Amino acid sequence: MNKELRDRLCCRMTFGTAGLRSAMGAGFCYINDLTVIQSTQGMYKYLERCFSDLKQRGFVVGYDTRGQVTSSCSSQRLAKLTAAVLLSKGVPVYLFSRYVPTPFVPYAVQELKAVAGVMITASHNRKEDNGYKVYWETGAQITSPHDKEILKCIEESVEPWIDSWNENLVDTSPLKQDPLQDICTRYMEDLKKICFHRELNLQTSLKFVHTSFHGVGHDYVQLAFKVFGFKPPIPVPEQQDPDPDFSTVKCPNPEEGESVLELSLRLAEKENARVVVATDPDADRLAVAELQGDGRWKVFTGNELAALFGWWMFDCWKENKSQNADVKNIYMLATTVSSKILKAIAHKEGFQFEETLPGFKWIGSRIKELMENGKEVLFAFEESIGFLCGTFVLDKDGVSAAAVVAEMAAYLETRNLTLAQQLTKVYERYGYHISKTSYFLCYDPPTIKNIFERLRNFHSPKEYPRYCGAFDILHIRDITTGYDSSQLNQKSVLPVSKNSQMITFTFQNGCVATLRTSGTEPKIKYYAEMCASPDQSDIALLEEELKKLIDALIENFLEPSKNGLIWRSA
Repeated sequence: MNKELRDRLCCRMTFGTAGLRSAMGAGFCYINDLTVIQSTQGMYKYLERCFSDLKQRGFVVGYDTRGQVTSSCSSQRLAKLTAAVLLSKGVPVYLFSRYVPTPFVPYAVQELKAVAGVMITASHNRKEDNGYKVYWETGAQITSPHDKEILKCIEESVEPWIDSWNENLVDTSPLKQDPLQDICTRYMEDLKKICFHRELNLQTSLKFVHTSFHGVGHDYVQLAFKVFGFKPPIPVPEQQDPDPDFSTVKCPNPEEGESVLELSLRLAEKENARVVVATDPDADRLAVAELQGDGRWKVFTGNELAALFGWWMFDCWKENKSQNADVKNIYMLATTVSSKILKAIAHKEGFQFEETLPGFKWIGSRIKELMENGKEVLFAFEESIGFLCGTFVLDKDGVSAAAVVAEMAAYLETRNLTLAQQLTKVYERYGYHISKTSYFLCYDPPTIKNIFERLRNFHSPKEYPRYCGAFDILHIRDITTGYDSSQLNQKSVLPVSKNSQMITFTFQNGCVATLRTSGTEPKIKYYAEMCASPDQSDIALLEEELKKLIDALIENFLEPSKNGLIWRSA
């Protein structure tokens, strides 16, 4: 089995958009006891270099509920080994005594003034996977050059130290503390900052259903609703408790929409609840569905929810702002593959909007910089249902977002409006933004590279395409190479990201489309959006134009049949 041995042993995991992530199993490119020990030893060496006060400030470790019986590999065990490596070197460790939502780790890093933290999770990935997500002292995920430097340190310390295997240290070392109660209390206290209508929430007749997708979210979303003054949301009993096999869903990703929300929608119909909120297994992302007047469910896309959040957070800011508050100091952020709706709202309302590279690590780092310069960030998002309301956590947070959506729905109910009706109002005021995101699976890295290299040498060497089917291209930005035809110096304003493939096309007709590789899965994703001005209100026409453009994009640029790409299964 030479090929399998080579695949398992001849490469090491690298940091993607969300830390180290891979299947659980044997081999250096998989998540297992050894690779987690090696990663933590590398972390220790790097932290020792960066922080002279490492042994005073300590390190945070959290975990979700993933596990695999065959290899006895579980997030909890990997968290204990992570803690053991650091404890054996005299570093104080704040190890959560039970599973927590991912946002609790970056929150704890900031609150406890630790130098860094790790969350053992693979979020919404398939059940075979696990991961190692690293947060810096800022409370944001690590970006370059930290990721490269940590990898170098991992390579320099692959031999496990004597006490690195000693998971008993978490029970015996006086340097270990459990921050669970303290952090949970502080987090729920901070949550009050983004609750604006508690009195109204106490009285609402609206009912909510919540599914935690067999993950960590149940207890924490219950607490968050209580903070906001709501009755507890009705849990989906089959999905309420942790289950590493995710036994009731084909894949544990609420982003897949109605097909995976089946149980929660049926329960909501039975309980007469109009709104369903779903947190993914590590509770950092949020899906929302609402029952419409015609008896059908609308599952909102990440971009649609962002339009609602953007409107809501700005509206609440306006209502509650102090006399001398300046709208020019207010910011909202989105990743560059996400909807441009916040840009349209900012343009009309006078606040600032910024884009970052894909991945919340870029958003978190940028928010930190803005806050240090006296700016206020109200909201940030990525289209893959990742939302951040307020700034007390510097990562996406499904727990706080669930409570905010409930408050928004309760408020709109008093105006006889649904979330879907309010979304239409937002689009009517700021311009329709109709987007479609999907992906193809490709398990052959050379094929993926060839697809993107062809686009960079389309008509002739070093020449990008000028049109796509019948659609003229206005500008092209290539994040992989740093090229941007819209800039005078033809250099991209966003940082170059050589390790991933990503090209954005801006078309003459107002459409923006991006092709990129996933940082965590074998996917080529496409994101396309028709950004219309408020005077263009023929939705059917806009949708038809977008559909034609996507068809042209797939046929001319991705060539699925020629490249053997597997279409996303509906």
